[in-house]
This record gives sequence, C-alpha cells and structure tokens, in this order.
Amino acid sequence: MRFEVTTLGTGAALPARGRFPSAQLLNVRERLFLIDCGEGTQERLRMAGVNMNRIARVLITHMHGDHFLGLMGVISSMHLLGRTAPLHVHGPADLREVIELQLRVSKTFLRFPLHIHAVEHRSGAPVFGDEVVTVTGLALRHRVESTGFLFREAPQPRHLIKEKVGLIPHYARSAVKEGQDLVLPDGTVVPNAELTAPADPQRAYAYCSDTAYAPELVPFLKGVDLLYHEATFLEELAARAKETMHSTARQAATMARDAEAGQLLLGHFSSRYKDPEVLREEAVQVFPHTMLAQEGCTFQVGRSAVHA
Repeated sequence: MRFEVTTLGTGAALPARGRFPSAQLLNVRERLFLIDCGEGTQERLRMAGVNMNRIARVLITHMHGDHFLGLMGVISSMHLLGRTAPLHVHGPADLREVIELQLRVSKTFLRFPLHIHAVEHRSGAPVFGDEVVTVTGLALRHRVESTGFLFREAPQPRHLIKEKVGLIPHYARSAVKEGQDLVLPDGTVVPNAELTAPADPQRAYAYCSDTAYAPELVPFLKGVDLLYHEATFLEELAARAKETMHSTARQAATMARDAEAGQLLLGHFSSRYKDPEVLREEAVQVFPHTMLAQEGCTFQVGRSAVHA
C-alpha cells in the first residue's frame, strides 16, 4: 500500500533556478494530502498528473507567502472543476481570515463545503486522524508561529499465513487478521500465532518546514521512516541561519541522526545555491542516508526507492 511523498516545490522564499516555493503531495494508502501551498502549486500538481479534487486535506505550516500564496488558486480551481466533496484546510488561526477575505471580495460562492481548522502550535497536539493515518503537530522555531506535521500510518491487520488460509472459514478471517484466535465448530481453539504473521510495521513521515535548529523535537521524531527537514544554508552561513531562524544542512542531518530516522530528505534551498548537491554533501558527513528533494520527484516512506 502506498505511502509516498512528491515534492512539488523545493525552493526557499525566492523562486530561482527551476525551484518553486514549498509544496508537497503526500499519498497515504490513496488518501491525498497537500502540505504547504506556495505560489504556482496548482500548476505543479497538473504537471504531476494529479487530480486536485482527490485531495482531501490541505495543511499549511505558517503564514509566510512562499508556503500559502498558492492556496486560493487551488481552492478556486477545485471549484471550477466541479468539486462537491468537502475540503478540510488545517493551518494557523489567521489563515481563515485570509481565505474568507479573498472569497468575499471576489464574490466567490464555492460549490463544496470548506472547513478551516486552526492548528495548535504544540508538539504532539492532534491535528486529525482516521482509519488510515493520524497527524500530530510539531512546534517549529521560526520568525512567525510555524507548525510542522508528523504523519503516522494506522496499524494494519496481521497477515494470514498462505498455507493456513484454507483452515479459516471466510466469516472468521477478518477477526483472525485482527488478532483473535480461531474457534472451530467442534470447540477446538487454534492460536492466532499459528495462523498469522505479524502486520507490516507502521510507517511515519515528518515534515519540518521553516525552522531554526530545534533539538527539542527529537523525541517526537524518534524512529520516523522519512524526515523532511529544511536546509536553507550551508554551515558556513550558520549565523545567517540563526538570524533568519532557518537551518543548515548539517543541523538538519544532526536532527535526523539524533532522531534515528530511516532517511533524511532536504529541501527549502536558498536561491544562492546553484546546485543543492553541496548541501547534501555537508549533510552526509553527519547522516549518510540523506537525499535532496527535487521538483516532481516521488520518495517512498519506509523504503529506499525513489522514482521521478
């Protein structure tokens, strides 16, 4: 079952060198989530062949333009494309005012219900959850209130052992997959462990957008399969990173190492870097399993594979 992220925009505040403002599309078992929505996101979605009306929720980290200025365009296009399903938007409290103002002055009356939810700026605070995934907040450090997101896959059922499937009546298979022992018609009890194999481990993805180095997040990131962390600068500009409340590639790698993450995905590159490979080279000295986000590339959560 899919758990993958497509990076639609990898640049910092100023779009440059073919890199666009922040935006990602997360697919968790065919549920689509848009994370941040910089200018031009809807064009990037179209280039990626994504049906925007399949997106169930949008999550905005903070109120800097390179993370939300594309949102009204996406909402408007969903409306023009005939969307009728509800859309849930999660973000800072001020986001509601911005969206409602644009709808009001343009006299736009959406065809679909729009639900706007204020996100609590606290690590571990619940954002939403269903039978597929739970999402909690990550209190990032930035010049304005900025909240990252931790996506954790819901538990999956145990696997039926192929050779034992024929022993299990159809009506009992769901219960056995959920961990129950099998009780046969004659009263014989077959232990669940003889019929099933362990479920696949729950996968987790963390999105740490604009933030200064924040080691207090490590306990909340512990063991994530894939950590996306901003890497705006090289370590030689650590003073600039501190001033602007951003991170260096080395600091991002330190976070991944200390959190014992499976892999690190760097993004939010300053326009000063023609080739962001220099950022990866710095990071791998601390955390070898580091990749660079690229426009339109898809990265698996819980696996090493990556495909364009």
